[in-house]
Amino acid sequence: MTTGYVFHPEYLWHDTGTSAGVVPANPAAGIAPAVHIENPEAKRRVHELIHASGLLGELMIIEPRRATVAELLRVHTEAYVQHIKTQSDLHGGGDAGDGYSPVGHGSYDIARLAAGGLIELVTAAAHGDITNGYALVRPPGHHATADAGMGFCLFNSIAVAARHAQAELGLARIAVVDWDAHHGNGTQAIFYDDPSVLTISLHQANCFPPDSGWTTENGVGEGAGYALNVPLPPGSGHAAYLHAMHQVVLPALNRFAPDLILLANGFDAGVFDPMARQMLTAASYRHMTRLLIDAADRLCHGRLVAAHEGGYSPFYTPYCALAFLEELAATTTHVTDPLAVVVAGYAAEPLTPQQQAAIGEATQLVSRLHSRVTTS
Repeated sequence: MTTGYVFHPEYLWHDTGTSAGVVPANPAAGIAPAVHIENPEAKRRVHELIHASGLLGELMIIEPRRATVAELLRVHTEAYVQHIKTQSDLHGGGDAGDGYSPVGHGSYDIARLAAGGLIELVTAAAHGDITNGYALVRPPGHHATADAGMGFCLFNSIAVAARHAQAELGLARIAVVDWDAHHGNGTQAIFYDDPSVLTISLHQANCFPPDSGWTTENGVGEGAGYALNVPLPPGSGHAAYLHAMHQVVLPALNRFAPDLILLANGFDAGVFDPMARQMLTAASYRHMTRLLIDAADRLCHGRLVAAHEGGYSPFYTPYCALAFLEELAATTTHVTDPLAVVVAGYAAEPLTPQQQAAIGEATQLVSRLHSRVTTS
């Protein structure tokens, strides 16, 4: 088994400016310049820990390239791609569309590099050069729809890579699992009427986008049944997420039988993250990753490819990411989670009735998937 890894310094150069958290600086309104919450620090520290732990030497480095406009247009409208380029060409940058998603000067090419990096990783998996892989990319992408950016996302790298896999690599059925704390609305919208792409999102209920990601959002037309959402109550942690994996994610993957599993790999459901109120630990991510690896091994020759999405705690995200990547590469390093003792009780939390009810609603929808698995 070989694990691929995509990273490039330019990912850290995507400039989100001097917003105060998520709000653009405006001294006249009393909003002092600060640091945008989607800044390079957490991702830089992830890469540095992968290097310092010695794990980098065990990975196959996959060099990214910039996605072509034609590749972007498989997912995004021409007007939207041009909008991002126009905003990127401004000396002071601009915004992707919702007023809270900065496009720095030059970010158009960096976002293309993020999408192209994931394309190269998927290509390597399809060709058998790697078994699985992790793209530590920036900016994130899973909130971007075909014609609008939002939630810090410019181009939807997961969707671009999925369409590339179908068009160029002969991988017809793609499953997208999204465990970012925020609903993967953009990916869902892009594939909402398409039965060849299954989207499964585990997220904090009514967090972001507001009023998005309910179980009633289940696909339309030929895609009816192929969008699954598990909106978990705030405060959900290890017990709830593992229950959702066993009751919804794994059965859905088994019925769908994908040729490739793409993971929108957000770490903002971590207990110390400032952008959500969930309680996952590094150990939680390790357990969930093992379940996905086993599913990929069983269903699609191990092809599991992850793209970094959210994760905004610079001091804890790196340990969650390391646990994920150690599991992906079937190895361990000398680095252990230094905060494990602080969060030790969280993994033993009981499953609450509210969490069980939310997962139960999603579980009932799994049977709507047409199974490709035949029985003798």
